[in-house]
Amino acid sequence: MKTNEFLVLLRSNPGKSLLFEYKEGHLVGANYHITEVKNTIIDAIDCGANTDSWKETVVQLWESPKEKGKRDYMTTDKALAILDKVDRIKPMEKEVEIKFEYSNPSFHTAQLYVKGHSIASGKLMLRLGVERTDCKAKATCGQPVENIEQEVACCTPGTGCC
Repeated sequence: MKTNEFLVLLRSNPGKSLLFEYKEGHLVGANYHITEVKNTIIDAIDCGANTDSWKETVVQLWESPKEKGKRDYMTTDKALAILDKVDRIKPMEKEVEIKFEYSNPSFHTAQLYVKGHSIASGKLMLRLGVERTDCKAKATCGQPVENIEQEVACCTPGTGCC
């Protein structure tokens, strides 16, 4: 999901509770806060010596221990007010991927992609998920391109890609 798509989704669903499912059946607690919005520039080189760069928006979600029993989720209006304020101070790139950074005591810190969303009973829920790491230089490394699910290290000794 692009940053502008997320903002449109918030604007078109005023007053709804904003929930995040960080893995199937597990929601970010109602005590979450938006603690940081990052305009990130990635400048990378893959294991095949190919360069790449792109931008992302990363929104950090944090659960406040002081509000552990909270039952009411942040509304779309409040989230939008936060993001609009951020955008006035430091404009966000709108045509870039948006990710949500989150962790809790039983879930490692991760940057999660938006896999989908649902709207029901006064709630807007974003379904988040991780993307597996992958070798971007499969042809150079001699790895099969067609089977993405295959768990093979890209840069094995002797392949010449690292």
